[in-house]
Amino acid sequence: MSSGNSNPRSTTGSAVRSSGGGPRINAPARPTQRPASSAPRPGNRPGLVKPAPKAKARKARLLISKIDPWSVLKMAFLLSVALGIVTVVAAIVIWTVLDLTGIFDRVNQLLGEIAGSEGEGFDLRQFASLGQVVSFATIIAVVNVVLLTALAMLAAVLYNISSTLVGGIGVTLTDD
Repeated sequence: MSSGNSNPRSTTGSAVRSSGGGPRINAPARPTQRPASSAPRPGNRPGLVKPAPKAKARKARLLISKIDPWSVLKMAFLLSVALGIVTVVAAIVIWTVLDLTGIFDRVNQLLGEIAGSEGEGFDLRQFASLGQVVSFATIIAVVNVVLLTALAMLAAVLYNISSTLVGGIGVTLTDD
């Protein structure tokens, strides 16, 4: 395969033309006017295709006759843990906002005026420090996790018992 001229664009030798280079020599000219058959129709926009007719929506009536208690337990546990985290974070944010806005100082002044000047200064931060608020919010969150998980499991079991008597909840699903 060794030839004297390895350049494919060479003008000497065989007439090899690369397909990617340069404009086409005999390219057809674009028409300047539209053909008569594609003239715009009154009321219709030219070049648009009619959409396909919409199919009728299918409906299915289903009956929820049983709920798996194990899946309810797992889902309720995860959601209640998320709610517990939100509770603790909200308690921290609220305490920080109250402290930054000076609400604790104003309450201390109000309680000092009510008690009179004889009493030693009352400090609300001793009774509601950030650590105590976070501890209380964490205890509330843990209790909520246990209670919400147990109540959701109990609700699933009670639904299964009552659905055997009544038949369950009917649901209609449609296909849009």
